[in-house]
Formats: sequence, C-alpha cells, structure tokens
Amino acid sequence: MKATTPLARIAPAPRGGAAAHLTRSQKAAIIVRFLINEGAEIALTDLPDGLQARLTTQMGSMRYVDRGTLADVVAEFAQELEGMGLIFPRGVAGALSTLGGRISPQTAARLRKEAGVRQYGDPWNQVKEANLTALIPIIERESTEVAAVLLSKLEVSRAADLLGKLPGELARRITYAVSQTGSVSPEAVDRIGLALAAELHDVPETAFAQGAVERVGAILNFSLAATRDDVLTGLEETDQEFAALVRRAIFTFVHISDRVKPTDIPRITRELDQAVLVTALAGAASGDVATVAEFILNNLGKRMSEAIREEMQERGRVRLRDAEEAMAAVVNAVRTLEAAGEISFVTPEDEEQSGD
Repeated sequence: MKATTPLARIAPAPRGGAAAHLTRSQKAAIIVRFLINEGAEIALTDLPDGLQARLTTQMGSMRYVDRGTLADVVAEFAQELEGMGLIFPRGVAGALSTLGGRISPQTAARLRKEAGVRQYGDPWNQVKEANLTALIPIIERESTEVAAVLLSKLEVSRAADLLGKLPGELARRITYAVSQTGSVSPEAVDRIGLALAAELHDVPETAFAQGAVERVGAILNFSLAATRDDVLTGLEETDQEFAALVRRAIFTFVHISDRVKPTDIPRITRELDQAVLVTALAGAASGDVATVAEFILNNLGKRMSEAIREEMQERGRVRLRDAEEAMAAVVNAVRTLEAAGEISFVTPEDEEQSGD
C-alpha cells in the first residue's frame, strides 16, 4: 500500500475548469499555503530572493479559495510532479555539489572561480560548517565588527569554542562588539557572509594530500634500514630541522615497544600470517631489536607465545633480508590499524600517566 501524502488526500485527478482562471503565481501560493497548513517543511530559502518576494506578495493578496479550486490546483501540481523524469541541479553551484568528488579538484576550483562566490548558495552555511581552526586566522585579520557578526551567526556552543581559542584581549573586544551588532542590516550581514565564504575557499590547491615530512617519513618507513640511515644522515647534513621532523614521523620495528600499547599486540598479530610473524621475531631475537621481539611475545597469550617461541627455535637463523621484509610487514600492519583508528599510539600524556 502506498503512503498517503497531503497531495493524495485532496484529489486523485483534476476536476477540470475550477482553477483555469488562476495564474501560476496564484497556484504556487495555494500549494505553499496548503503544504504549510499540513505541517510540511518547505525550504523556501533555497529560492532566489525575487521568487521569495513574489510568493510572499501573492500570498498576502489572496483571501479565500474554495475546496473545489484547491482540489484542482493540488491535482494539477501532483500530475506535474509525476510527469517529471529527472531534475537537474540549478546552476554551477548545484552541479558542483552533485559531482562532488567525481571531477578533479583543479577543474572544480576553476569552475568555482569562474562562477563566483554566489555559487556556494547561502555563504553563511559554508561559514557555519567550517572548521574552527580555519576561522581563527580570518577573525584575527578582520575587524572586530566583522568578527562579532560571525560569532553571532554561529551556534552558541561553536561560538563559545571559537571564543575560547582566541587570545584573551581579542576575545574581549569581539564580545563587546557583539553588543553593537543590533543595527547591522541583513544586506550587510549577507555581504559579510559572502566575503568570509570567499576567504574560506581561497585556498590554493596542492598536488599532494600530505606534507613533505609525512611523505618522506612514509617512504623511509618501508625502506631498508641501511637506506633509511643513509638518507637520514644526508638530510641532517642538509637541513637538521627537516631531518628531525622526519625522524619523528618515522615508525619502524624498533618503535613498536615504545609507541604501541601492550593491549594492542594481539590485535596486530591477527593481521599477520604466523609464518611472517615467526620470521620477524626470529630475525629480531638476536639483534638490536631483541627487546621489541620480547615485548611482542610477552603481550601475546601464554599458549600462543609458547607456540611461536618453539617455531622460532625450529626456524633457526634467518637471513637479514628475510627478517627485514617480515619486520616491515609487522610495521605495515601496525600503521594500517592505526590509520583506520582501530588502535592508537602511546602519547606523551600516556607515558606521563603511567609514570605517575
């Protein structure tokens, strides 16, 4: 059984003639009034300002519509809806929204620039949804009056969060300026919204999603130890600050015991073939990373730990290259789970708490 809509309850088909004398504007006003009366939510703010004004004026000029005329108008409107096959988004803004993620960022940026800021729809929606960290530098370089309008347009909780992230003196000036916004006209607020939305979107496109430190760190994570050490030595000779950042971004087998929580070890080992795990631990047991191998074994279940130790003894000596490849697989499993949010690295705060 089909759900009954407000339109379907009035009339299944046009009666003919009763609404013939009405203009399309009058019919639109009747439909809107009927839907509002039925409790429907209508996003009239999506209409251009001119159409909103015409609709309001038309509704204000009408007084009474008999039931027969109402039934004809509703049935005619329902038939028009049923006859629609596809509805395309209005303008470049709607098209970009529909195609979001399906066209290249470069093409989207060019079209946004050519279409103008207005293609973003209501600019305040863009501002309200923006990350607070993106709004802070804008507020710091704008006047306190503009910042006060921005603060007033945000939800109370977000406005409070944003205010708490600003320097005390600036926060106090903006808070006082809010008391002066009572006389700001809607047109001025709209212009401020347009300017702020333009600033938010005036961010140059970059070729890489990650910064240089993260990219170099990720490459070195999967490099052989000799290659990694050689590259880091060269970086330190060229740019010590950059080399220090890269070292902090690197996560290798040796970092497991320092940065992985003991309770996450069983989850990590489930991602690995046991033969790979045995090879990695056997190769690490007699080297500089023996403490890491013990850390992993000590945080496995007792029976599993004993079984792996037996396999390690049976395996005997492991070639360096095989050991490094197996260790890289363990590291890859750790990083994959961390990136997916299934495990988290130990933070300095965690270390301080455990020390207490």
